[in-house]
Amino acid sequence: MLKPLDPLLHSELRLAIVSILIGVEEADFVYIRTETGATAGNLSVQIDKLQKAGYIEVEKGFRGKMPRTVCRITHSGREAFAQYVETLKEYLKM
Repeated sequence: MLKPLDPLLHSELRLAIVSILIGVEEADFVYIRTETGATAGNLSVQIDKLQKAGYIEVEKGFRGKMPRTVCRITHSGREAFAQYVETLKEYLKM
């Protein structure tokens, strides 16, 4: 019997966010929005879901007078992503 895929990561945009964060120390909201092509509203909602799940950390602040949101993947997020990839590999072996 196949393991279920993590429904949180199975969303295209959430998977894209985590995939970006796996490869960098941190990424700001503008960079993630540019890379994913997501709208600001949708991206904000998906980042919030990942944060509530403990997969990413979000730091809000300012750079000068401009608001800045920075995201970092957590240890739990790395583990969840690794498990998601392993589960996909099992699916592909069938």
